[in-house]
Amino acid sequence: MTASDRFHPNVPGVDQSDRLVPRNLRQSGPTPVQMLISTRVRKSPFWHLSVEAGCWRATVYNRMYHPRGYVKPEDGGAMAEYDALVNRVTLWNVAVERQIRVRGPEAEAFVNRVITRDATQIAPLRGKYTILCNPQGGILNDPVLLRLARDEFWFSTSDSDLQLWLQGVNVGLGYDVEIDELDVAPVQIQGPMSEDLMVDLFGEDIRKLRYYELMESELAGCSVVVSQTGFSGEAGYEIYLRDATLNAEALWYAILGKGARFGLRVIAPAHHRRIAAGILSWGQDMDAETSPFQVNLAYQVPRKKEADYIGRAALEAQRAEIDAGRYPFKLKLAGLKLGGAPITDYAPDFWLVQSPDGKSVGYVTSPWWSPELECNIALAHVPPEMTEIGTQLRVLLPERYSEQSGQPVPAEVVEVPFRPSAHPSAREQARAEGRDWAT
Repeated sequence: MTASDRFHPNVPGVDQSDRLVPRNLRQSGPTPVQMLISTRVRKSPFWHLSVEAGCWRATVYNRMYHPRGYVKPEDGGAMAEYDALVNRVTLWNVAVERQIRVRGPEAEAFVNRVITRDATQIAPLRGKYTILCNPQGGILNDPVLLRLARDEFWFSTSDSDLQLWLQGVNVGLGYDVEIDELDVAPVQIQGPMSEDLMVDLFGEDIRKLRYYELMESELAGCSVVVSQTGFSGEAGYEIYLRDATLNAEALWYAILGKGARFGLRVIAPAHHRRIAAGILSWGQDMDAETSPFQVNLAYQVPRKKEADYIGRAALEAQRAEIDAGRYPFKLKLAGLKLGGAPITDYAPDFWLVQSPDGKSVGYVTSPWWSPELECNIALAHVPPEMTEIGTQLRVLLPERYSEQSGQPVPAEVVEVPFRPSAHPSAREQARAEGRDWAT
């Protein structure tokens, strides 16, 4: 092996032969560049308000600028934001969750064709976490699907261009529906004090709102839809602002005003907390070449659904293989506890996972420090035979987190979620009831 081979950042050793495009395993470290703010990438109606609140860095999500840091590292950074989330209440600018509306006489039938779950079971003013798959069974998006009326659905999208997919699909299917993006921008109110703050904003009726239930309301003279949902694992809500281009300031300042007495803090979406809750992030933990069976989303693929849907044949074939004891994928998602110094910021690379003998076998997708567990935790893709609870592995961390320069840290496969959520996931509910959550 030459020196150039040894230090090249590409790592081809992890078996991804069942993919067309391997996940990016180039271990190239941080990217010390300034993000260009131009008209090619959209600024949300809340962008300037986030900057006013202290936003000092951002990423791009759904072709929009997405705040990813308010507290500077010297003042505690992301872990100070975590403290506000788990102990008080926080406000998030999540306008990047673009709202794609499907409306018309055949809206239910169309939605039922593109999601794996049964859209007929979603009543008006209810929501559901859903996935959409391509014909190969790969996950294209995992939105929260809101049903506003019998003939109207909103897809609150994750980070892929779902609008173009839905419009393209319907060119061939020809359902009698309109598919378009709305001038609707959501914010999230998350944390243990979120319900009390929401009561101040919307009145006592908010206490009657059940998980994934919707409510039409007004705030500061603005029309909104409220849902009891969120991306944190803590108690929380989302407020979807209609005519957001016109009304962003009115909504934002109304929330800040009422939130002051609760110690409300504007923070970035809390990936440290969602990892602990086992909540997945599209683009990090899964993508269009990932099957739901690889990432603990088997419950999204019903064994009995009357209507056909895109990806059904592939997904049922995959399930048949699994039922027969033949796992059809090279890698599978698992939870890890791992050593090293506290990981208190976003990982710039998919860090490598090794077997005990030092062979690269997989990669970490989402790592962070857990103050409650007093260790680093992570979601990672590893060979399926290495996903048994208690399996011993190793992780190659950057030098800033390594216990010894150049040496991997120990890791162990553990249960996910890592800590309880305010609203138990399908996995947690099934486990409590003694059911097989995976199928």
